[in-house]
Amino acid sequence: MQLQGLQLHRDGRAVLRDIDWTLQPGERWAVLGANGAGKTQLLKLISGAVWPDPQPAGARRYRIRDEWQTAPHALLDEFAYLGPERQDRYDRYEWNFTAQAVVGTGCTRSDIPLRPLRPLEKRRVLQWLRQFDVEALARRRFLTLSQGQRRLVLLARAMATRPQWLLLDELFGGLDDAHRTRVMRWFAGPAMRRASWVLTTHREEDIPAQTTHLLRLAGGRILSRERWKPRGSVIASARRDVLRALAPKRPEPKRAGRPIIQCERVSIFRDWQPILRDLSFVVRPGECWVIHGANGAGKTTLLRALYGDFPAALGGHIRRRGIEPGVPLEQFQKRCGWVAPHLHALHPAGQSLRDLVVSGLRASVGLDAAPSRTERTRAKAALADFDLGRRAEATFGSLSYGQARRALLARASVTRPALLLLDEPCAGIDSETRVQLITDIDRLVAAGTAVVMSTHHRDEWPMATTHEIELVAGRTAYAGRKRG
Repeated sequence: MQLQGLQLHRDGRAVLRDIDWTLQPGERWAVLGANGAGKTQLLKLISGAVWPDPQPAGARRYRIRDEWQTAPHALLDEFAYLGPERQDRYDRYEWNFTAQAVVGTGCTRSDIPLRPLRPLEKRRVLQWLRQFDVEALARRRFLTLSQGQRRLVLLARAMATRPQWLLLDELFGGLDDAHRTRVMRWFAGPAMRRASWVLTTHREEDIPAQTTHLLRLAGGRILSRERWKPRGSVIASARRDVLRALAPKRPEPKRAGRPIIQCERVSIFRDWQPILRDLSFVVRPGECWVIHGANGAGKTTLLRALYGDFPAALGGHIRRRGIEPGVPLEQFQKRCGWVAPHLHALHPAGQSLRDLVVSGLRASVGLDAAPSRTERTRAKAALADFDLGRRAEATFGSLSYGQARRALLARASVTRPALLLLDEPCAGIDSETRVQLITDIDRLVAAGTAVVMSTHHRDEWPMATTHEIELVAGRTAYAGRKRG
């Protein structure tokens, strides 16, 4: 495959510039770059999902079975694309099929099931689910799965298409240590021995050892192409640790006042399945709680239950400050910032970033009236805090996934919330933004904001972390002051 001098503009802004790149069969590329560097759009351009600017004939061409082709739509069967945006489509369109049916759409190369699977296809589906140790999820509904479990099901779907090239955008985002290790072993296994792939990541430790080449992007341009040689454990977030080690210690905040959230024997069921069982804990102002555990342990469900998306089962209670009988839950949600992967699909792609942040002031999805001058001012300031101040009029759908996460963080912080709920807030975010984000969380906690967040990475725990919850299969293995 050859790309020569390709350009791509979106919303009048250059996303990719002067792209010259040749990919040979059997090559395995890792693509690195900050948020907005153009990684996702480059994968979409390769797959034919987006078209570059008008170009000379042959500027993008593919060699399939010794013949050069210039029309990617005729070659869609040769590519399998997997990224956060594809995963979000299931939330956006409420495609709540079983995991087996989702993987089966890879056999038929369709978005939704078109017919019952044939016996041979069923065996292939179960084989790929077994490959990633998620066969037990075959009959579970997709939208009841954790983010990490969904990622593995969609990886099995991608392999069921039998592609010539795998295009993997932030594959390891949301995977726990056990599943990350399993996927790394899969890269080294016989199924991938002769495979070709392009993988984007923000963490160099997530580059498989079988990678042959490295491509670096910045500002939509190719900075370098080089042969890749594993260099042992290269931790992309080390810079964060250095910067924060040099930062002055913040004073311990006062922890007084009434609880913001109080959970008493909380159990949550989804699709008639128990997700959480018998959880009890109290969150007070100025505390920072980190929720951790394996994929499927119930981290996202717990955060959504705290926000009010899921009620506690009979016998349990979630008590929220200021919410008494007759007071609508919306009053609490207006004082609560909320960031989660499923929100990427919930908010309109054509909405401006300014209006997206204003919707946080109203605890709404979209706006039913034009923003006031005060709302516009507050939204602009919140966007500036996350380095998006110059893009207030850009549409939400025009952002990279990492930039969209930062926009949602601006939306969450604009209310100056008493409680901030963060589900994998650093997923899809480059190392420098992670530094700033975690520093911002420390600052908010020191000022008295309560934070409850989930993560799979210990290096993403804020310095201000006071408490932790370890979940195992929906139950509390530990809940209390931070250990160690």
